Amino acid sequence: MSAVPAGRGPRGAAIETRTLRGLPYGIRIAGDPGAPVVLLLHGFAGSSEEWHLVNDALTAAGYRAVAVDLPGHGRTLAPAGMPLARFTAAETALDLVSLLDQLGVERAHWVGYSMGGRLALAAALTRPERVDTLTLESTAPGIADDAARAARVRSDEALAASIESRGIEWFAESWESLPIFASQRTLHDAVRADLAARRRRNDAAGLAVSLRAVGQGALPYAGDLLGMFPRPVLLLTGDLDTKYVELAAAMASRFPIPLHLVVPGAGHNVHLEQSAWFVRSLLTHLRRNAGTVPHASPVIP
Repeated sequence: MSAVPAGRGPRGAAIETRTLRGLPYGIRIAGDPGAPVVLLLHGFAGSSEEWHLVNDALTAAGYRAVAVDLPGHGRTLAPAGMPLARFTAAETALDLVSLLDQLGVERAHWVGYSMGGRLALAAALTRPERVDTLTLESTAPGIADDAARAARVRSDEALAASIESRGIEWFAESWESLPIFASQRTLHDAVRADLAARRRRNDAAGLAVSLRAVGQGALPYAGDLLGMFPRPVLLLTGDLDTKYVELAAAMASRFPIPLHLVVPGAGHNVHLEQSAWFVRSLLTHLRRNAGTVPHASPVIP
């Protein structure tokens, strides 16, 4: 289905609604139509809005930035009539490939942060021929231990139920207080206020669906498959986010063409906390590794 324009965002990106396999997605697109596409996937409780600084840098460097509101976030709702299975990582990966088809793009540079990184990785493992380069920011390959993964499913379900019953304001306050986001408390007041407002523009029911469908417990462990992915991978982590530094180092040891950069002075959200570092690293990665994708078969049947 063709795009339905909805205007332009405050920072110049065109805001569209595109129906992907029957689900309307909110999309922000900036840059020339013929430019190489960088597909940007946000983290849990985020939205396409969070990439505005990255969008500006990408378009200035000659790329087309395509930021997606993932299911249950931003302007991409998770309709109550749709089964939970429609919002899994595998289904979302198919939607994103459908978006590339609509854009007339064979391959894109995929960039994912946290939850968005897990979804980008799932897409890269199933459709590697649609990936030029892969950038994973503060991303885990899933949980290897079955018991730990089951425990995470239970905790995600408890959080989803609380979001549904207590609402978005309760969730946002609880989420912002997590230790993993402690480094964000040093950000400028205006930046923190903008981040808080974006979180609160999400829908409680949508976030609950997302947790159940693509929370860390819901995704199969992908760590054993990384060695089969044929394209260059950039892993970015903040030095204050020690858990994800270790996870990324372990992932880098398995990818055939990895580069792991640890960004000083950043926590979990590198592109927010050290945006200049993030942009410089991403652009260097794109310029060094863009090119023809070799013959690639799906890693996951």
